[in-house]
Amino acid sequence: MTAPQSAPRATRATAPRTLAEELRGRGDEAVAALLRARPDLLNPVPTDLAQLSARLSGRASVLRALERLDRFTLQVAEALAAAPEGASESTVRNLLTGPARVKPHPGAEPVDRAAVAAAFPAALERLREQALLWGPDSGLRLVLAVREALAPSAVNPGRTGLGPTLAEATVGMSPARLQQLLAGAGLPPTPDPVTGIAALAALLGDRKRLGALLEQAPPAALGLLERLVWGPPTGTVPDAARQVTAAEAHSPVEWLLARGLLLPSSPTSVVLPRELALHLRGGRTHRVVEPVPPAVGPVTAYDPAVVDRTAAGQAATAVRTVEELLESWGLTPPPTLRAGGLGVRDLKRAALLLECTEADAAFWLELAHTAGLLAPDGEADEVWAPTPGYDQWLQQDTAERWTVLARAWLAATRVGRLTGTPDGKGRPRAALGPELDRSLAPSVRRAVLDRLAELPPGTAAGADALLPALRWHRPLRGGPTGADGRELRETLTGWTLHEAELLGVTGRGALAAPGRALLAGQDPTAVLAPLLPEPLDHVILQPDLTAIAPGPLLTPLAQALALAADIESKGGATVYRFTPGSVRRALDAGRTAADLQSFLAQHSRTPVPQPLAYLIDDVARRHGVLRVGAAASYLRCDDPQLLGEVLADRRAAELRLRLLAPTVLAAQAGPETLLAVLRTMGYAPAAESAEGDVVITRPDSRRTPPRSAPVPVPDGPARPDDVLLAAAVRAVRAGDRAATAVRKAPIAGPAGAAVPRTAAADTLAALQTAVLLGERMWIGYINAEGLSSQRVIDPVKVEGGFVTAYDHLAEEVRTFALHRITGVAEVDE
Repeated sequence: MTAPQSAPRATRATAPRTLAEELRGRGDEAVAALLRARPDLLNPVPTDLAQLSARLSGRASVLRALERLDRFTLQVAEALAAAPEGASESTVRNLLTGPARVKPHPGAEPVDRAAVAAAFPAALERLREQALLWGPDSGLRLVLAVREALAPSAVNPGRTGLGPTLAEATVGMSPARLQQLLAGAGLPPTPDPVTGIAALAALLGDRKRLGALLEQAPPAALGLLERLVWGPPTGTVPDAARQVTAAEAHSPVEWLLARGLLLPSSPTSVVLPRELALHLRGGRTHRVVEPVPPAVGPVTAYDPAVVDRTAAGQAATAVRTVEELLESWGLTPPPTLRAGGLGVRDLKRAALLLECTEADAAFWLELAHTAGLLAPDGEADEVWAPTPGYDQWLQQDTAERWTVLARAWLAATRVGRLTGTPDGKGRPRAALGPELDRSLAPSVRRAVLDRLAELPPGTAAGADALLPALRWHRPLRGGPTGADGRELRETLTGWTLHEAELLGVTGRGALAAPGRALLAGQDPTAVLAPLLPEPLDHVILQPDLTAIAPGPLLTPLAQALALAADIESKGGATVYRFTPGSVRRALDAGRTAADLQSFLAQHSRTPVPQPLAYLIDDVARRHGVLRVGAAASYLRCDDPQLLGEVLADRRAAELRLRLLAPTVLAAQAGPETLLAVLRTMGYAPAAESAEGDVVITRPDSRRTPPRSAPVPVPDGPARPDDVLLAAAVRAVRAGDRAATAVRKAPIAGPAGAAVPRTAAADTLAALQTAVLLGERMWIGYINAEGLSSQRVIDPVKVEGGFVTAYDHLAEEVRTFALHRITGVAEVDE
């Protein structure tokens, strides 16, 4: 951001009368901080501070700002909403703690006065920064929309449980009834309803006189008040609006109604006035006041080094899991559903491949999709396949690949674990489908990791231990409640902890060092790399046709080995098994028997076992003897006897083979079907091109066109950068100065001139100086139609016979021809 401009001349010597006046007294940095915290105010940029203050009172904007408050700051705002307009700082603080000399209500939780006193100034400052509160400390005022949202009423008592004030509850009451209430309370009659309501309100606000009145109440009446004191403040009674007098009162409810201690809120309900409730509560608005967040507990402590090693091992596993999934889908990409997403059967196959639950498989799929490694290919028969970005990802080392995944997870709004849950129509949501975005997810993930980061290194905590602190920091950001009665935040918290463990952000439930770097916005690659085991360049070949990888392998070695062998088991050591099918797969990809023998001998710490060498030679000897090509298709072989065996085999009946020549058979099936059937019969055919060359097929050949990663669903307007903020603040200040400017007389010109008149050289010099100093100017301008006007401008550039400036009349940046400017004058700020 550019250097802040000097603050306007408005001072705090006198209390501001409006929110716009208070904003005018703030510096540019304070206004920029406000716009940064509430970016919705910038669409479009306000023309001046009066318009900005009007937007600050918008209900939607206010509700978004309230959602960002912690519990204590929200309790301060609720106490302000329950207090009279213009209450002092001490009055509001006493509403939270109760007056020092007043006995607290036995149902209220004890309050730490010192903690409240320490946290109270910061809470007020937070409300001021968000422009939810304004005015001096002796006369605090909530923005109107905030008061409307938080003020307790009979219908909506809010979190305070209070009801309306006596004045609000008696709106529409007849003058005769008000006089009855005054008489019942032992007060003299008044000449009009306004003074009558004021007299009753003064009684309820006088602790001594009200206490004396309550001492006369029957015990049953006091019991009724006790039931309403902490809310809800309403109760149901028959004929609540009956005009009973003190002399006619027989029941406890009638005794209270006759004295205005209960007031009708509907024909069948009564409400406890706010002043009386505060008296009964000992002057407190909240039963439980929480000036500090609750401690996270119970917790479990581990050695931080053990946590980091555990997380690093899981991080390496996460990278291998995503790689294994995408390598498989590059070979056999699954189709997309018509409505988008992945079919249930394909999800089950992915879970079987990764040896995990379907929920975890959906998480890995969404992670790959969010990181831009997996996408639909966009063809007519659309399938899910790796993207070109996946090939670039493979070229990075393990720590860099993990960083890509972790950053994508932290910012993602897509929640894979919603797969299978019912949508709005009761149908299960599909994995990779269009209905998995939740804008709350990134903030919950970050909040969970923030709470873990506040604990000592190596300390783990579960969801139940973290939720109270999460609710304190954002009490209004719980999200919708599901069918199980749990709010979305609670569900996402449990999922976040599980996914963080799967991904290696945490180890044994504690935040690991790479996770702390990720959370702080640093590059976790340098932190993770030393914790990862060095990739191996060798395996151990066994006589039982298996190869053991005692640790993570170099990526080229792992890919080459996966081509020639099948993964039999995973874990700390990966076991690969060689089979005729896996060896044939390598031969189909262009490897020869000599290549395989040399590759295994080079990367094995043990000699190539004889059974494995025999297996490779045997498959290679039979590979390609039969040749499949495209006619309808055909089968070609230099050995007529072998072709005769195939033709006589009943298992080949579905191919409808026909002998064309001693070395050629024609089939009524396509080349792919012909290849598949012959392989199931135990042969090792090879495909050939129209020129007769062997066709080499590679399992990783399927890729999508270039695809970008899905964009997270924004949680409200995007935060503006410093450049935009600086421009916005300058425009608002300029507009405000233009709206409130006191103009001086023209620098020169004939008497009574309507517009400023100066010499051309003086005009040019004055405008160039204004650009250098950032000053505002008053100009006279004659347009192309010959009409003259006066304008206040902020010159930005003088070049080529034109002046580019912000025009406060048009409220936009415009270009003025220098020869049409009749003169300039300074603007008195």
